[in-house]
Amino acid sequence: MSAPRFGSLHDGPAPDAPGAETFTELLRTGGVRVERIASRAVRDGDWYEQAWAEFVLLAAGAARLAFADGTEHALAPGDWVHLPAFCRHRVAWTEPGVETIWLAVHLP
Repeated sequence: MSAPRFGSLHDGPAPDAPGAETFTELLRTGGVRVERIASRAVRDGDWYEQAWAEFVLLAAGAARLAFADGTEHALAPGDWVHLPAFCRHRVAWTEPGVETIWLAVHLP
């Protein structure tokens, strides 16, 4: 039997420059991968179009996600989004001056 693991989404590497993000894997099991993402002053980030679904929770900060159809959606702490496989998206903006923290669950 494994021992429980504990942590905080607020502990982890910070982005080293405006527009940067850091990715920290917290758990990988049964085809599921959980990661902490920290963003700082992102504006028009890279496009993603993954072959797997992703559940994302915004834990701290504020952000806007952009989609291929031109729409954007604002997120505040506690907001979440389920991104189906092959849903083209990007981080359009994160709040400047604060670290934006995400919890991403990559699904098989």
